[in-house]
Amino acid sequence: MTNNCTDHYSKFLFIWFGQFISIIGSGLTTFSLGIYVYQQTGTASSYVFILMCAFLPPFLLKPYGGILADRHDRRLMMVFGDSGSTLGLLFIFAMMLKGNIELWQIYLGIAISSVFSAFQEPAYKALITDLLPENQYAKASGLMQLASSAQYLISPFLAGIILTIMDIKFVFLIDVTTFLIASSIVIWIGKILGRTQITKQEQNNMADLREGIREFSKNRGIVNLVITTTLILFFVGLLQSLFIPMMLNLTTVKAVGTIQSICASGILVGSLFIGVFGSKNKYVKTLSISLFVSGIFFANLGLSTNVIFITVAGFMFFATLPFINTSIEVLIRKNIENSKQGRIWSIISMVTYLGSIIAFAVAGFLADKIFNPLLESDGLLVGTAGLIVGSGESRGIALMFIISGIMISVVALLIRKNRKIKQLDDVEDKDGELSQNKYYVET
Repeated sequence: MTNNCTDHYSKFLFIWFGQFISIIGSGLTTFSLGIYVYQQTGTASSYVFILMCAFLPPFLLKPYGGILADRHDRRLMMVFGDSGSTLGLLFIFAMMLKGNIELWQIYLGIAISSVFSAFQEPAYKALITDLLPENQYAKASGLMQLASSAQYLISPFLAGIILTIMDIKFVFLIDVTTFLIASSIVIWIGKILGRTQITKQEQNNMADLREGIREFSKNRGIVNLVITTTLILFFVGLLQSLFIPMMLNLTTVKAVGTIQSICASGILVGSLFIGVFGSKNKYVKTLSISLFVSGIFFANLGLSTNVIFITVAGFMFFATLPFINTSIEVLIRKNIENSKQGRIWSIISMVTYLGSIIAFAVAGFLADKIFNPLLESDGLLVGTAGLIVGSGESRGIALMFIISGIMISVVALLIRKNRKIKQLDDVEDKDGELSQNKYYVET
C-alpha cells in the first residue's frame, strides 16, 4: 500500500512539474504583453485591459469548470484546457507575423486562452483527490501554491531578460511549448494509470447554491469579514493593475521584471515565518495589525521615485500578505460547518474576487483620466499633493497608491471595532485543522 501511494505521489510530481513550467510560461506572456501594450499606447487603460481579459473569463466560467471537473475525467479536462490555451497564443503570434497587430486582436487572443484555463484549473486542483491519499493532501497543496506563485516570483524576472535579447513573438512560442509539455505529461501519466472512474451523482446545483448562500448569510461576522476582504482586494487590484505602468516610467523593462520578482518574494518570507513560528490564536488582532502595516508599506510605494525604496516597500507589503491570508482563512474556517464548506467557499471566492474585477475595470480610467492629469506639469494638484509624490508621468498612480494604502490601514482599525468580526475569534475550530479550501489576497 505504501509503495502504491509513493508511486502515485511520484506521478503527481510529474504532473505538478508540467503545470509549474506552464504557469511560468503564462506569466511570461501576461507580463510581456502588458509591457508591449503599454509601450505602444502609453496608457494605463490599455495595460489593465490585458488583466481584464486574463481574469474575467475564468471568473465567469469558474462554476461550470468545477462542475465539469466533477463529471468528467480530470486528466482529459486538463489536456483540453492546456491544449486549448495555445489557440489564443498562436492567434496573437500569427497576427504579429502579419505585422501591424491591433489591440483588439491581442485582447481576443488573451481572452481565448483564459477561457480554456477556466476548465483546466479546477480539474488540476481536484486531481489530488484522484491520485493521493488524504495524508498527502497538505503536501501536494503546498506544492501547488508554490507553483501558482511562480508567475509572480519567476516569470517577471525571466520576461525582463528575454525581452531585452529577443522579440516578444518568441515569448508566445515559449508559452505554447510549456502548455504542450504539460499536456504531454498528463497524457503519459493517464496511459500509465488508466482511465479515472467517474461516479455519477444526482445533483441540484441551484439548490446547493441557494443553501450555500443561506449558510453564508446567517453568520454576520463572516459576512462582514468577506465584505471587508472584498474592499481590500479592490485596493490590491489597483496595485496589481498599475504598478508596472508606474515603474515603466521610472526604469527599464528588465529592471521592472526584477523588481516585481523581488517584491513578490516577500510572500515566501512571510509564509516561511508562519511555517516556523506558527500564528497566534487571536486572529482578528493579527489580521488588524498585519493589514495596518501592509497599508503603510502600500502607501510608501507612491512616496518616492527611487526604485530601491519602492522595491523594499513592495517586498515588505508582500511579506504581510501571508499573515492576512492565514487570519482570514482561519476565521472563516472556524465558523463554517465542515460539511458545507465547499459550497460556501466557492461563494466567498466569487464575492471577494469581485473586488479585483471592479479594480481592473476602473483602474485605467482613474489613472489616465483623473489622477495622472492632476499631477502633470500644469495639473491642479502639483502645488499640493505634488509636493509629496512629485509631478510628471504616472505620479497620479503614485497618489492612488498612497490613498489606497491609507484606506487599507483605516479598514484595519475598523476591523478592531467590529463586534461581529471580533466574535469570530471566540469560536473553537470545528475540526482542529486548517481547511485546504483557501482564499488568498494576491497580486
